[in-house]
Formats: sequence, C-alpha cells, structure tokens
Amino acid sequence: MAIARQLLNVTFIATLLASLAFSLFAVGNAADLVELPASAEETSPLMTGDPAPAFTVRTVAGVDHRFDPGALARPTVLISFRGGWCPYCNLHLSELRTVIPGIREMGYDVLFLSNDRPDQLYSGLARETRDDIEALDYTILSDANLEAARAFGTAFRTSQGLEDYLDGKERDYDDSSIDKFKALSVPFVYVVDRSGMIVYAFVEADYKVRLSADELHSVAARAVP
Repeated sequence: MAIARQLLNVTFIATLLASLAFSLFAVGNAADLVELPASAEETSPLMTGDPAPAFTVRTVAGVDHRFDPGALARPTVLISFRGGWCPYCNLHLSELRTVIPGIREMGYDVLFLSNDRPDQLYSGLARETRDDIEALDYTILSDANLEAARAFGTAFRTSQGLEDYLDGKERDYDDSSIDKFKALSVPFVYVVDRSGMIVYAFVEADYKVRLSADELHSVAARAVP
C-alpha cells in the first residue's frame, strides 16, 4: 500500500507540474500577443542605416539556423513572406526566380523567411511555385516563432478572419505563427552588408504590394560592396 501511495503521489505531482508548465506557456503566449502591434500599419520596422539584429530560425528539417550580423561572410538579402497559403507570396517567389541567380553571382546570400512551420516551407507552396523555383535551390527558413519578425519590428497580431479564411480553404497552418501566436510578419526585403548594417529596407504594410524582381536586382547591384 505504501508503494502504491508513493506512486500515486508521484503521478499527482507530475501531473500538477505539467499543468503548471502549460499554464505558464499559455500566459507567456498571451503576454507576447498583447505586446504586438494590433495591425501591420502600426508596426515600427527597422530601416536603412539600422544595425541588423541577430535571430534564430529553423530549416525544413527543424534544425536551428542562426543569423549573426556580426559574423557575415557575405552580404545577405533577407526576404520575408507570410506563408505558402498566401497567393501574393507565391507570385512573388515565382517572380524573383528571374533575378535570384544573378544576385547570388554578385556575391550575396539570399534567405527567405516564412511564417510556416518547417515541414511546410516547400510543401505548403502552390505547385506552380514549387515548379518555378525547383532548380534554384531557394533557402527557405521557418520563422514560425517570430524571432526574426520581432527583431526587425515587423510582427503584428492577426484577426480571427484570417483563420476563418484558411479554415475555409482547408489550408494547413498548424504550428505556424498564426496558430501559435495569432500573428504574422509584414512582408519585407532587407539587404544587409558584411558589417551587419541594413543598407536597404522595403517593408510594406499592404501585403499585396511587393518589391519587384527588377527593383531588387537594381538595389543589389547598387549596394554590392
């Protein structure tokens, strides 16, 4: 009986600790949510002349990828998009295929940041987009935890209407930033030089407005060291 009581006590304590941990996680998420701007228009993103922040995102395999602006071997273009469910993002990714190889030849690294979870980074894109970029070896990383978006000041709260839209389209957004934080990043393009400074910033609250491929190529050509 004594052993049974001890096992029961251990089970009770373990359950209590698990419940407490979940409660603290939920409170933390709620606090994070309140801190974010209520709309894309209310964000205060970093701009040209600001030092780029360090952040950690994840690869398609779920492995951490650290962006350290203090240790860049090459200047870097950072391109954020909302997720594979977004038709405007798919169009933008497809359009950029015409200039990404040339930008890399100038000596840049090009990193795409998505608010989707790691295993959705490629599979969640439209089939046409996947076909367009298949041979280009796009590096797409998951910012589902919004670490990059928070660091750049581009994270904002989303509305229930977005989730209703995605549910209606039967899109998988589990473990995305929408699911975890009810939040997204404003789509952005940052060019960061080897010293870690932002030398170009395009951040547009209207997600339908994107930097054109030609303009990105021109920006990269002007900024190349």
